[in-house]
Amino acid sequence: MTRVIHTGDTHLGYQQYHSPERRQDFLDAFGAVVDDAIEDDVDAVVHAGDLFHDRRPELVDILGTLSVLRDLDDAGIPFLAVVGNHEVKRDAQWLDLFASLGLATRLGDDPVVVGDTAFYGLDYVPKSKRPDLEYRFTDHDASFAALVTHGLFQPFDYGDWDAEEVLAESTVDLDAMLLGDNHKPGVKRAEDGTWLTYCGSTERASADEREDRGYNIVTFDAAGGEGGEVTITRRGLPTREFRFVDVDLSEGEGVDRVRERVAEYDLTDAVTIVSIDGEGEPVAPAQVEEQVREAGALVVRVTDRREFDDAGGVEVSFADPDEAVRERVREMGLSPAARELDEVVRASKVADSTVAETVESRVEALLDGDGEADGAFDPAPETATETGGGPDASTAAERMAADAEEAGDDAADGEGGDAGEPEPEPDPAAAATETDGGGTADAGSPPDADDGEESTGAADDGQTDWGDFA
Repeated sequence: MTRVIHTGDTHLGYQQYHSPERRQDFLDAFGAVVDDAIEDDVDAVVHAGDLFHDRRPELVDILGTLSVLRDLDDAGIPFLAVVGNHEVKRDAQWLDLFASLGLATRLGDDPVVVGDTAFYGLDYVPKSKRPDLEYRFTDHDASFAALVTHGLFQPFDYGDWDAEEVLAESTVDLDAMLLGDNHKPGVKRAEDGTWLTYCGSTERASADEREDRGYNIVTFDAAGGEGGEVTITRRGLPTREFRFVDVDLSEGEGVDRVRERVAEYDLTDAVTIVSIDGEGEPVAPAQVEEQVREAGALVVRVTDRREFDDAGGVEVSFADPDEAVRERVREMGLSPAARELDEVVRASKVADSTVAETVESRVEALLDGDGEADGAFDPAPETATETGGGPDASTAAERMAADAEEAGDDAADGEGGDAGEPEPEPDPAAAATETDGGGTADAGSPPDADDGEESTGAADDGQTDWGDFA
């Protein structure tokens, strides 16, 4: 029998809301998973990617991670992991550093056998490169096999990577796919009976992740019936409190009603998210934020979600800034390729979260196709001097193409569609503006599944069935 903890999306180093305390919370949650692993004497901790929040963690985050992994290593428990989209780099990965120190194993095409289970790994792969994957894994002679990987897989919500295709093309038969990237936990079963499961994140990376955080316990039991049995159970984690104060104002109600609702909660050391809807009067965030801070909240975000048409009789007229930018771009003498990339980055309707992937795809199409022969990278006919673009304008296309290629290499940092992906942090100046009266609640993942201890398959430690997730 092999019993492992399946975790992921720890996002170490994420200073959410620009709060040092929140940064420590993410490390503490990872430490709590390892503490449970040591206490339960599991056979391994399997991490499904996004150990770090980004590919440039600071020294304090690396040292904190080393400390936690040393505790696990001292207990003789292996740490098996893959690389996620947030932390992926073009050269050696941070996971390679930990592996070189004997504190981690980076999973790949060759099996890593723990007990009677062979574990394989597949790092995050950008969507544009997935058609080239062959899913060739080295044979094993263990009783079970599991693939650990990072991405948004169908048949789960928001999936853009077909798990059935992976299973069909894999050169080894898999009993489970242990997944990361979706911060919402869940379990499904493929057509061939393979278990597919997300462990969810260990801390709330956005205000939309309202349910408790946690991880999975996966048991591979060769004695559990014909061909053995895979059991998946869910265990919650204690994390910092998020207080979600939702206020639906009736006609005539305003800030006093919001303050009454806020006063109903214990906000000490909590991240407090106040959302206002309804037919009542407009409420400025600053009218509520001071009360929340005085109640001891660590972070406060107040959002009036309603739209009000009354502009107070003030008429304001501005020149069209978009047209001014378009005129400046025309003056720069950019090549067709550079203008196309400018359209993607600056002026298109492409979602911010998918810009990098779109740029990467278009650059690859131009480089792999006949873009050079067609003059896609040639500057516009007008010279820089003729257009007033300055002496460097003639090389703008090359600079933009180089920047786009760099963005394509780093596409994993902004890969779109991640369910539960941490919301982008505003810059400090913008954050200060929010705090003083224009705060907004965070946009992020869809609501998560309940993280109470639940299971599918055979009972484990008295935990109950996953129910709707199977």
